[in-house]
Amino acid sequence: MKASKISLDNAKQNKLFYFVANVIIYRDSDKKCLILKRSSTEKVHPDKYCVPGGKLEWNDLDINNPTRTNGDVIDFENKVEDLLKREAKEESNIDIEDNLIYINSVVFIRPDEIPVVLLKFAAKYKSGEVKIEEGSFTDFAWVNENEVKNFDCINGIPEEISQTIEIYRKLEN
Repeated sequence: MKASKISLDNAKQNKLFYFVANVIIYRDSDKKCLILKRSSTEKVHPDKYCVPGGKLEWNDLDINNPTRTNGDVIDFENKVEDLLKREAKEESNIDIEDNLIYINSVVFIRPDEIPVVLLKFAAKYKSGEVKIEEGSFTDFAWVNENEVKNFDCINGIPEEISQTIEIYRKLEN
């Protein structure tokens, strides 16, 4: 029997996580990546530099409009890609290209005790002028692997910037 709604009623309490994805946006013209400074009011990593991203939300999964069905299972394809395109646009006014490259993952527990699964991807800048999301961010910079070290970033961001730049350098050759 196919699902008719999204609910946690039948979920095992020890199996629940937030699902979050981040994208390191690489701009080919100057070989730099975008970082954003989080607001001081953010619950997690206030005032730290990060990259665009966000949570997958229930309303991202229109139960009446799946991309396909697989027996009794309702599938929603490309939701991570859609999430990252949406968040890049909302948070920085930047459009990214379709092809995502997997960087890494981390699972962590937020200060409010919510467990999170975070997947990180790289994507090429497509278009747009940076305009940061008001209330969520206070600054931004386009940085290379050396410049990022001058910013107070969330742990892992400088390494992911370096990794992203290296990936795109190799793809150019």
